[in-house]
Amino acid sequence: MATKKPTRESELTDRQKEFAVKIGERIRELRIAKGHNSYEDFAYENDISRSQFGRYERGASDMRMSSFLKILDSLGITPKEFFGKGFDKK
Repeated sequence: MATKKPTRESELTDRQKEFAVKIGERIRELRIAKGHNSYEDFAYENDISRSQFGRYERGASDMRMSSFLKILDSLGITPKEFFGKGFDKK
């Protein structure tokens, strides 16, 4: 009987999952604040996989740094602006 290979999501620690959710919430907050109500339209307009972008916003997927920076560029913000709010709380 074959064993199921763990997914990348299941390999994340609880702390990593919590942080991924916070990152996703912040991305969603900024996207909406910039006037992009549909995550699918935002992803399409910025040449980002819609399904993957949805997973990022839900914190359901580990994100590569290159993807994170592409999203920040698409939002027109810097990493400092991104992390300036809400990441100082435990």
